[in-house]
Amino acid sequence: MKLAVLISGRGSNLAALIEACRAEAFPAEIGLVISNRPDAAGLALAKQAGIATQIIDHKTFDDRASFDAALDAALHASGAELVVLAGFMRLLTDDFVNGWRGRMINIHPSLLPAFKGTDVHQRALDAGVKITGCTVHFVTPEMDSGPIIAQAAVPVVAGDTSETLAARILDAEHALYPHAIRLICDGRASFDGTDHKKEADTVCPPLISPSI
Repeated sequence: MKLAVLISGRGSNLAALIEACRAEAFPAEIGLVISNRPDAAGLALAKQAGIATQIIDHKTFDDRASFDAALDAALHASGAELVVLAGFMRLLTDDFVNGWRGRMINIHPSLLPAFKGTDVHQRALDAGVKITGCTVHFVTPEMDSGPIIAQAAVPVVAGDTSETLAARILDAEHALYPHAIRLICDGRASFDGTDHKKEADTVCPPLISPSI
């Protein structure tokens, strides 16, 4: 399956996907990496791996719809079969999302539906939860609300700060994202684009053992 990865920053999840795709048995390859920020460090990672890159700077567009149109054109030109959001810090229009419905996924640093949105690690700490984690889901117009593909649990330990918790969850993300993509490629997770996901394997074995 041909992937297009959208990034805005350092590309740590991109790095994990590049590494996963190096395995001969992995059923996907990255055909294009697109960034909306010209200075995104992840672009260098892609170039080092011999992957085509493209910058579509959102600041050069008059509105969100025109940016999304340019992004849509680039994705179609690349032959992308699955769009992978990996730290892509732009809200996409409903028209764009619906155009790629069932073919676009995102990773979020919480166990959805808990802690949607931003500042999730501090909110988890403030809520006193003992287990949090990360979620890969299909993208729908409502933020962080699409059908869940896979999740990984991460314990909250005594003395955690938002930074230490974020670091452990990021480690889990790096293992979970390739796992979720494999589920899609193998036909074990899909979304028909209407109401519900089909025949989805939505559980990933725990990636980090509690050490409380």
